[in-house]
Amino acid sequence: MSGPATRGVYVKRAIISDVHGNLEALQAVLEDIDRERVDTVICLGDVVGYGPNPCECVRLVRERSSLVILGNHDQGALFDPDGFNSGAERAIRWTRHQLELHDRMPRNSADPLMDFLGELPRTHADGDFLFVHGSARRPLDEYVFPEDIYNPLKMEHIFELIGRYCFQGHTHIPGVFTMSPEFISPSVPRGESEVALDLPATKAMVNVGSVGQPRDNDPRACYVVVEGDRRVRFRRIAYPFETTSKKIHAIPDLDNFLGDRLGQGR
Repeated sequence: MSGPATRGVYVKRAIISDVHGNLEALQAVLEDIDRERVDTVICLGDVVGYGPNPCECVRLVRERSSLVILGNHDQGALFDPDGFNSGAERAIRWTRHQLELHDRMPRNSADPLMDFLGELPRTHADGDFLFVHGSARRPLDEYVFPEDIYNPLKMEHIFELIGRYCFQGHTHIPGVFTMSPEFISPSVPRGESEVALDLPATKAMVNVGSVGQPRDNDPRACYVVVEGDRRVRFRRIAYPFETTSKKIHAIPDLDNFLGDRLGQGR
């Protein structure tokens, strides 16, 4: 699988983020990516956290992605979690234990998942494209919410750090921020699978949404396909969230709410 594009070369990229240990959602998205026949897959972090299948998701993301960025939940699984609410912190500690158990098994000792997470970069720049988890200003953990368009100082400071386009996740809310500032929400009607947008010729921030825990009131997994330099397609993929929810309910260290929210997309 080829890496991200160099300037002037047409490459079709799939960009995913915020898998959060949701194997069913990840598998459905990867199947759709295969149908899309993309050239490269990029993951913007938070492969783990919240969900019941952290090890399986890390392995799949590692196998399928040419670039993986470190997310705040990934870092939390490596070190002491900082800034998480109590439910998220319990989930992170459980996730860390699962990763450690995996890496201690003799057949996995030469291929540890924790080492993979520990080597992930916080940012990656490729021509006009910048890839982060949170924001260009604080790549690991800064939230950029749609309502931040009413905070022009914050938006101005972040846009100053962007050459042209920044792709990010973290909020689990897909959309495009322009310098106006404006937030363009790619609402995909039920029964349809995507909305396509052309990015402005100046600068933009693109939140690719969440594979494993959408929070825009749509329970379908979300990711983007970027074609060429400016065309972005937000794709929504249905998956059996009931299966994931039941797994979460069966794990005492994962709050039931983390499973219940999957069917509500919040």
